[in-house]
Amino acid sequence: MPKICTFLGISIYMYFDEHNPPHFHALYNDFRGKFLLPSLNYTAGNLPPRIIGLVIEWAELHKEELLDNWNRIKETGKYKKINPLV
Repeated sequence: MPKICTFLGISIYMYFDEHNPPHFHALYNDFRGKFLLPSLNYTAGNLPPRIIGLVIEWAELHKEELLDNWNRIKETGKYKKINPLV
């Protein structure tokens, strides 16, 4: 499972064998969440509200890169790291 990015203790993942619709996962300590692309809707998990906000803020800045990585992973299994939220 490729780790796309890490920032402020939050790790962002996309899995090789995932199903549509496009999405990514965020992990923060023992909390997890799933976000749809391109809407960035939080659809599942138990992330604290502050962390959900930070993930959405980061994802808004990198939406095109996230979608590109989704397609790359599905087609070739390759991906590119994405810059963290600073």
